[in-house]
Amino acid sequence: MKRNIVIAAVTAAALIGGGTATALATTADDDRREASEDSGAAAAKVTAAGAVASALADTPGTAVAAELDDGDDASDDDDGDDGGRERAAWEVDVLSGGGTWHSVRVDPATGKVLGSERDDDEDETAEVRAALKGTSVDAAEAAKAAARHGTVLSVELDEDGHHGDGKPAWEVETRAAGKDGQDWRVDPGTGKVTADRAQDAQGSQDPDDADDADDSGTSDDD
Repeated sequence: MKRNIVIAAVTAAALIGGGTATALATTADDDRREASEDSGAAAAKVTAAGAVASALADTPGTAVAAELDDGDDASDDDDGDDGGRERAAWEVDVLSGGGTWHSVRVDPATGKVLGSERDDDEDETAEVRAALKGTSVDAAEAAKAAARHGTVLSVELDEDGHHGDGKPAWEVETRAAGKDGQDWRVDPGTGKVTADRAQDAQGSQDPDDADDADDSGTSDDD
């Protein structure tokens, strides 16, 4: 009996230790990713707006999203060789007038187009066009509007609106030196910039904590 208790205790300790190690590893990975994004953003001489302009000069159409890819997310070989890793680049999604989607890679140092490829996102075409109908603020202008809050890391059209409220907006992520990333929503009609508090809270809150917060809102019938 005592032997079983000891085994159970050791097993539990191992599980707890493993969970702690996993949590620490995840945190370390997040820190490395943020540090990489910081260094990539600092090294980028071409802004999000500049990348969009370069992409559209190469591939005419409507820019729907632009994101600075630091190149570290590419998979490495099993032997640890990272020779196949892609270089850092702005990735700009462009919807052409004919309804074809293109992913255009732009050099963040020179603004030169590194290449482009067609994407299969036909399902989103109608939604995107409907969301942008009658708007006056494009992706580049949205990025410029949010740039006063920090270096723009990404800009993307949210065609469904905040929590599905049906009000489209440009979602822009910025990062100021020494600070965490901040999400913003830019009105495609007016260019007004507002902080996306809900998105920031969701990104920083542990899922279990979020569940606890939801549970705490329930009232007792006693």
